[in-house]
Amino acid sequence: MLRGAQWRSLPRPLSVAEMESISGVLRKLTIEVAEPVQYAFQVIGDGDEPAGLSLNDQLGAGLRIEYLARIVCSHCGRQTAKSYGGGYCYPCFTTLARCDLCVVSPARCHYHAGTCREPEWGESFCMRDHLVYLANTSGLKVGITRSGFEEGRWMDQGAVQAMAILRAQTRRDAGLAEVQIAQGLSDRTDWRRLLRGDAPVLDIAQESERLQAALDDLPAGVSWLEPRKLRTFTYPIVRYPSRLERLRLDAGNVEGNLLGIKGQYLLLSSGVFNVRQHAGYEVRISLSPEPFATQGGDQLGLFG
Repeated sequence: MLRGAQWRSLPRPLSVAEMESISGVLRKLTIEVAEPVQYAFQVIGDGDEPAGLSLNDQLGAGLRIEYLARIVCSHCGRQTAKSYGGGYCYPCFTTLARCDLCVVSPARCHYHAGTCREPEWGESFCMRDHLVYLANTSGLKVGITRSGFEEGRWMDQGAVQAMAILRAQTRRDAGLAEVQIAQGLSDRTDWRRLLRGDAPVLDIAQESERLQAALDDLPAGVSWLEPRKLRTFTYPIVRYPSRLERLRLDAGNVEGNLLGIKGQYLLLSSGVFNVRQHAGYEVRISLSPEPFATQGGDQLGLFG
């Protein structure tokens, strides 16, 4: 079952038979909880209606993403020469509360000080229940997310295991607890390790119990969850790429054979492409039923 509004409305997938390519302003990949996780491209066309292109059944296909030389702010819709903060123009990036430093460092939330850039947005986003979780991405990490959006968050990060361990009344409360835990545990994901191979299975329940025994002074508004449920995820991957070159549309069109999808990354025979970092780019996405020839002349380049 999909959790949270952003996971409920997937665009209708278009098969290659229906349309060999789609064009529009790129958004992050849509994700559906399944075994393995189901992915689709999402672009916004001229009519502001989302169009989708299913990816799971295209493993092995040749994929081409052409940059159409236009970037559109995901908030105000104006054209911008550069994308800031993963999809915003500079004026929005410098004025919107969702682009403030406290969004990535929640312990620095200053809503209580009366200095939030958008108090109404802060009420709806920050002043509500949040969860502190442990996730196995490139290894064990701690993170936070809004309650009800945890599965989407974990899949966005490419977690193979995850468990919510604390409930907090606000985003700042969760951030303060995260800072405490991060003194002995990473709060980052190493993208190279994430995309190099499957993470070893960890005993997250045992780590949760260890933390509960060690943390006896939680911030106000934070409490331990009981019971705690472990979630596991698998991703559609034929094999991991031998090259971990980061592909960017600013350097030219992206092309390669689709080896898999994990988090918001496309794993290609030519490297890896972070879809979320290119939100707002106007693109044409094409899928070839047959794989492209690789540099070495290997027509498939998938299973060797």
